[in-house]
Amino acid sequence: MRSQMGKKSLGFRHEDGSAGDVNYAVFGAGYARYRQPDPHIAEFINKALGDSQSVLNVGAGTGSYEPAGLRVTAVEPSASMRAQRPTHLPDAVNAVAEQLPFADGSFDACMAVFTVHQWPDLKGGLREMRRVSRNLLVILTLDPRGLRGGWLNVYAPEVIAAEARRYPRIEIFAREFGCPTEIIPVPIPLDCTDGFVEAYYGRPERLLDPGARLACSAWSFVDASVGPRFEAELGRDLKSGAWDAKYGYLRTQPQFDGSLRLVVARRGASVN
Repeated sequence: MRSQMGKKSLGFRHEDGSAGDVNYAVFGAGYARYRQPDPHIAEFINKALGDSQSVLNVGAGTGSYEPAGLRVTAVEPSASMRAQRPTHLPDAVNAVAEQLPFADGSFDACMAVFTVHQWPDLKGGLREMRRVSRNLLVILTLDPRGLRGGWLNVYAPEVIAAEARRYPRIEIFAREFGCPTEIIPVPIPLDCTDGFVEAYYGRPERLLDPGARLACSAWSFVDASVGPRFEAELGRDLKSGAWDAKYGYLRTQPQFDGSLRLVVARRGASVN
């Protein structure tokens, strides 16, 4: 039995309001501690937003990557996530991506960070993003085809397989937005502060912390036995030196070219 069963019906919401496939009342308590916005990744997002003045952050969670100095409106259905937003950020609107409570063209740009894979109706959410945005659509996501290249796939293949099933194929964005769309690879820094599935590529000890795994929702979609087995096998290989013999070069590799991608779509531009 999986430790967390996904709910993909648009009408379903968990007890804290979560509308996606993860119940953040259970799995999101320590999210803000382990999922801090990484400055290197933030640079890519801020550059993509350009001279936008008003931005809607859809599936905003705890507010990671919301650009300072812009008029940001956040949308987040999970009460647990809304409660973890820092006090300097505006309160988030309780709404879902598929039903944004804003008029057409209300914002210069619309952004979505590590959230599209959890939307019950992906196409509906993308259409809503396009509807409320005048100029830019910016999405940070993972390319499922790039997930299997790291050492985590050796120690916890179930986790990587679960993540690959959840993330949409990259080409769907250009098709649904219907405007010029750029896919930008985002290298992951060695000291990445945002603990998503590939963030600890050169710091394997970090994933022996159950809290770090809990902050990455892919671990909630595998059998409960996977975590203890992973801890035992990785812990053994770290102690014996087997992990370092095979992957130790990653400890000093400044960046990892993994599956992280930034999707930037420009409304109003012509499609060649």
